[in-house]
Amino acid sequence: MKDKKGLFRMSRAAVIAAGFILLVKAMAMAEGAVEAAAPAVADGHRVMIAYAAMGAVGLSCMTSGYALAKIGSAALGAMSEKPELGGRALIFLGMAEGIAIYGLIIAIMLINKM
Repeated sequence: MKDKKGLFRMSRAAVIAAGFILLVKAMAMAEGAVEAAAPAVADGHRVMIAYAAMGAVGLSCMTSGYALAKIGSAALGAMSEKPELGGRALIFLGMAEGIAIYGLIIAIMLINKM
């Protein structure tokens, strides 16, 4: 049992490290994209808008993933006892996936503002 917990801790640390690396790369790419675009908004505000769009997508995807994990495990447990609950489970999974879509819509609106 200890081997599984150690592997889980290691994989969690790897996911956090990979997320941090992607965050730094995205910030560098956003800053480069902001510098290349025509200045419709003041430079400092353009960077903040890019960070806000990045945060909107990142946080909404992380919360959507968390919700999908919790709802999915509960749905599988319920379907093991009553298979007819599969349709309801799909509805709840779709609602949790909507969180990520809303974050993407907000990011697109912010990028269009630049």
